[in-house]
Amino acid sequence: MRRRIAALGSFTPSPMLGQRDMDATSTQTTEAADAAATIAPYATGLAGVNQKNNMLFKDSLWWTLGILALIVLSVRLLEIGWSKLRHVTAMSAPAEQQEYWRSSQWSWMPSLKKNLIYAPFWRKRHNREIRLSSAVNIGTLPSRLHSLILGIYLLSNIIYMFYLDWSQPNGFALAAEIRGRSGTLSVVNMVPLIILAGRNNPLIPLLKVSFDTYNLLHRWMGRMVVIEALIHTIAWAYVQVSAAGWHSLNEKILHETFVASGFSGTIALVILFFLSLSPVRHAFYETFLNVHIVLAFIVFATTLIHCASASIPGGLPQLPYMIAIFLLWFFERLARMFRLAYNNWSSRRGFTEAIIEPMPGDCSRVTMHLPRYLDVAPGTHAYIRFMGINAWENHPFSIAWTEHHPDDADRTLNKERSYSNASLHRGTTSVSFVIGAHTGFTRQLFDAASKGGGHSIRVRAAMEGPYAGHHSLDSYGHAVLFAGSTGITHQISYLRPLIQGFNDGTIATRRVTLVWIMRDTEALEWVRPWMDEILRMPRRRDILNIKLFITRPKNSKEIISSSSTVQMFPGRPSISTILQREVEQQVGAMIVTVCGPGALADDVRQAVREVQSTGNDISLNEEAFTW
Repeated sequence: MRRRIAALGSFTPSPMLGQRDMDATSTQTTEAADAAATIAPYATGLAGVNQKNNMLFKDSLWWTLGILALIVLSVRLLEIGWSKLRHVTAMSAPAEQQEYWRSSQWSWMPSLKKNLIYAPFWRKRHNREIRLSSAVNIGTLPSRLHSLILGIYLLSNIIYMFYLDWSQPNGFALAAEIRGRSGTLSVVNMVPLIILAGRNNPLIPLLKVSFDTYNLLHRWMGRMVVIEALIHTIAWAYVQVSAAGWHSLNEKILHETFVASGFSGTIALVILFFLSLSPVRHAFYETFLNVHIVLAFIVFATTLIHCASASIPGGLPQLPYMIAIFLLWFFERLARMFRLAYNNWSSRRGFTEAIIEPMPGDCSRVTMHLPRYLDVAPGTHAYIRFMGINAWENHPFSIAWTEHHPDDADRTLNKERSYSNASLHRGTTSVSFVIGAHTGFTRQLFDAASKGGGHSIRVRAAMEGPYAGHHSLDSYGHAVLFAGSTGITHQISYLRPLIQGFNDGTIATRRVTLVWIMRDTEALEWVRPWMDEILRMPRRRDILNIKLFITRPKNSKEIISSSSTVQMFPGRPSISTILQREVEQQVGAMIVTVCGPGALADDVRQAVREVQSTGNDISLNEEAFTW
């Protein structure tokens, strides 16, 4: 055996074989060097990036959004001017002399309202949530008008994204072009994304578009930002791995600030995307809201670092946009902080206090006593929070009632209880809400109030707002207000100003019909003190009709109509029939507003679309918060 092994001799290759191995190794090294030389330059920097087209499509995206905003602004300015003209000419005219404003002045407008402006995306469903089960909610459908705007926005992004030099023979140069385009568009889209997310969005009062609509656009813009950021990251990773392998990708992510910050931002965006999917968002909304804010800040911070730490002198060209985004975010938060401090603290009167009363039907009636005067328009909402009840959370609720109290000195001097505006402005304001107990924050609020043994409790609180309130009803001769359950809070805020304006002769409204659908008569207790005051107002019977529908009366004796102007009915109403009867008696232009569950809002929307065939001037305003 030893002789056989020895016979094999040394395993050292012959000179010929050694030379062949050296040639093979040299060839592999040369190929790797060539690959690094032809691929690696396209992994970072502006090599292969078509910066000229990037800037062109950046401007194109700005123009797309700007033109859409200008169109909406033009329409709104026309509407405002028309409503002012109608208001001035009709406020001194009796009901029978408002016939001119009853008919639509443009024959094509009713058809446009029916088939585009008020039309749901598909059939009747719009605000009624789509549920796969009692626990899985996949959201709502946009209207056709919203779908058109979203379609223009999404299609423009797709065109700008994929207008590339597809004939490029070098695939890695094409990947670099994709990387540059997707990164530019993702950052550019973040600017309107952060603007539309703000409560103090200046476009809300300017365009008179609700926060709910901006929230819809915000969600879709966010999805586009995530997709473009993913494309940006994948295009970079493809080139990097091809140039130097997976090990180099890991090394850059772990040790290079530029790459690490960009990759971290993409990961945060992907997590944010999955958390914002409707079933997850609806199931854990309060958790989602807090995590959303944290992740959004991480995204903006890492993207700012990514743009600033590039090897290019002065950073990436997108750096100014990220600075603008941070400034927008900072000043919006600063405005909210100052607004919160101004509303809820006074050196003379201290802090805001809230009185929380447990109400029948699992509701809480909250009255916040602010330490200063605050002007609150009808149809507004505010974000409120309470000390000791998830103080870090704040949620929006419609403001049902407002009372202004004069300063103590003015109250002492004036025995007649008739105060001037100046004395009221020196005083304080009380703002009231009705909050239904569902889950989370609202349930904890009701439980805390119920622990008082049926009595109210007093806690320190804070109110941020008011917001919205840009839909005035003063120029319409006829107003029909639909409310479902706690949706009465939005509608009741209009009643006192409308009746007072009718008595003063300062509004065009001559007929107001309130339709309130509730489960049982216990709901009347929610608003009893305010409704009593409304029913005692002078000439209330000349303008206001109230129809109450009790869907589940506990006793038939509860269904009592106290007068011809306040009527009570068992069961659910036929929205279409009610509205058709109102149209038959229409006075001037008509406004129909609705606040309540999604199914009710969809029924009202459908009824408004049906009566457009009359050719009358009938408008719709839907108060909703689709979260």
